[in-house]
Amino acid sequence: MVVTILSIVQVIACLFLIVTILLQKAPSQGLSGAVSGQQETFFGSNKATGIEAILANLTKIFGVIFIVDSLILVLLG
Repeated sequence: MVVTILSIVQVIACLFLIVTILLQKAPSQGLSGAVSGQQETFFGSNKATGIEAILANLTKIFGVIFIVDSLILVLLG
C-alpha cells in the first residue's frame, strides 16, 4: 500500500519535473559567453524574475521530492 502511494508520487513528481524543466528559458550565451567572461556571476544583475524564478523554484522542489521519494522506495523495496 505504501509502496503504491510512493510510486504514484514518484510518477507525478517525475512528470512535473520534466514539465518545469522544459518550460524554462534556455541560456542565450552558452559556452562562448562563459569562456569569454561576459556572463554575469551569481551575485550579478542577471537573476531570474517572474515566471522564470517560479519555474526555477518548482524545479528545485520537484527535484528534491523525486530524490527523497526514490531513496524511500529503495529502502522499502
